[in-house]
Amino acid sequence: MPPKKSITLTEAELRLMKVLWERGESAVSDIVAAVSGERTLAYTSVLTTVRILESKGYVCHRQEGRAFLYSPCIDEFQASKSEVRHVLQRFFGNSRERLLLSLLGDDDVSPEELKRLKDAIASAPDDFAGQPEEV
Repeated sequence: MPPKKSITLTEAELRLMKVLWERGESAVSDIVAAVSGERTLAYTSVLTTVRILESKGYVCHRQEGRAFLYSPCIDEFQASKSEVRHVLQRFFGNSRERLLLSLLGDDDVSPEELKRLKDAIASAPDDFAGQPEEV
């Protein structure tokens, strides 16, 4: 049985999405050129990855002449929220509290980051538009 398709982004997919978010609509050859400085990728590899991104709903295309031009269907903020929701569900049982406590347990949290987190929590509304309270 083939593996279940993941809706999250692999590292390779994320590299290409970052190019599309930065450049906007691009041909595959433009994407290849944009990522060639980091590590050379074959045109066919980029095309295959872009088609996977399209099947996942991250990328749309339109045809201009014989060329297909690809553009992001969702912005970077939407994609990051989706990834965080996935991690939240998969590793933290949908508990934002457990996620935050895990982040705060990281020794790399600077005093400035901690202050911004405290300020964000203090300014958050008490009622999150009907979202159930997590225990």
